[in-house]
Amino acid sequence: MELKEIVKKIYNIIEEKKGEDIKVIDIAKVSTIADYFIIASANNINQVQAISDEIDFILGKEGIMPKAIEGNKNASWMLLDYNDIVVHIFLREDRAFYDLDRIWRDGKEIEM
Repeated sequence: MELKEIVKKIYNIIEEKKGEDIKVIDIAKVSTIADYFIIASANNINQVQAISDEIDFILGKEGIMPKAIEGNKNASWMLLDYNDIVVHIFLREDRAFYDLDRIWRDGKEIEM
């Protein structure tokens, strides 16, 4: 599966789980960390976990395994690292505090 197809699949999973303010940022030209950051907000800790679990489950069924998952059952921020794609699921308040959208503004936001 191509990278852009995986990005679209992750975006759709987040949307289906009612994630909000989903942003896909192409950071390939501004960083060596990854090619894409996907950032989304959730309304509560359970939703953060549900979105993270669903991404891991659906991609895992297709043989796409994360290099790392950071956060736990009570986390207000989950990070899923798929090498070239890094997914951040935040509680709305934490997203505003860490403001990754601003930090990575030199990347190119991709419309889905």
